[in-house]
Amino acid sequence: QLRLVESGGGLVQPGGSLRLSCATSGRTFSNYAMGWFRQASGTEREFVAAVSRYGTYYNDNMKGRLSISRDNAKNTVYLQMNSLKPEDTAVYYCAARPGVRSKTASDYDYWGQGTQVTVSS
Repeated sequence: QLRLVESGGGLVQPGGSLRLSCATSGRTFSNYAMGWFRQASGTEREFVAAVSRYGTYYNDNMKGRLSISRDNAKNTVYLQMNSLKPEDTAVYYCAARPGVRSKTASDYDYWGQGTQVTVSS
């Protein structure tokens, strides 16, 4: 069982930045592709970014404002978000799957509890 715990969410003004973290435990972190998804109220879960040993994926609509990275020594994945907009308001979830990265939520086996990001003035 791989456990995931997100942190770093909060209230930020439009144009601001946040860095989300997802700490993992229980399995060999480096064996897993890690993804970030988000879900706004009343909408479906949406892909944000993913990283594995083979590279990264980004949501095309958010590309340029995001940076995903991982620290295998700390068993943690990060999501840096810049130039935040009110429409970025959502619960952000960290997810993990063995092997290659994916943009599809159903491909992921493990999920964190989510962290709320609110972009508002």
